[in-house]
Amino acid sequence: MEVLRNIEARQLKAEIPGFAPGDTVQVAVRVVEGEKVRSQLFQGVVVARNNSGLRETVTVRKISDGVAVERIFPIHSPNVTAIEVVRHGRVRRAKLTYLRGRKGKSARIRERSQDQGRAPRGAAQRGRAPQAKPEAGPGEA
Repeated sequence: MEVLRNIEARQLKAEIPGFAPGDTVQVAVRVVEGEKVRSQLFQGVVVARNNSGLRETVTVRKISDGVAVERIFPIHSPNVTAIEVVRHGRVRRAKLTYLRGRKGKSARIRERSQDQGRAPRGAAQRGRAPQAKPEAGPGEA
């Protein structure tokens, strides 16, 4: 069992940004067509994140020419070359499947400012020590 964990640990990507459902991301995917290899960008809203570790996937939804397109990307796949967070959305659900029944303005997601809400998944904020206030001297008030 330890051998499998070591193999999986070597294949995990370290440079994955912290993002959560509701965020708009741009995923760069390596596409092989015959003997040609090209990079394809897919930008949309994160509907869900599933599993963990090497099997972690993300479902991204976009509207292309009035047709909704959902695509599931394995995050740690060698074909996924980059994931970039375009904007952070403010939602209160882990799975945004209700967006499938909506279109237009009802499918909009509010934007989350960085100081608002919880830290996105993958962002480590543990281990911070509180800063001590400097003491005022006798001439300072």
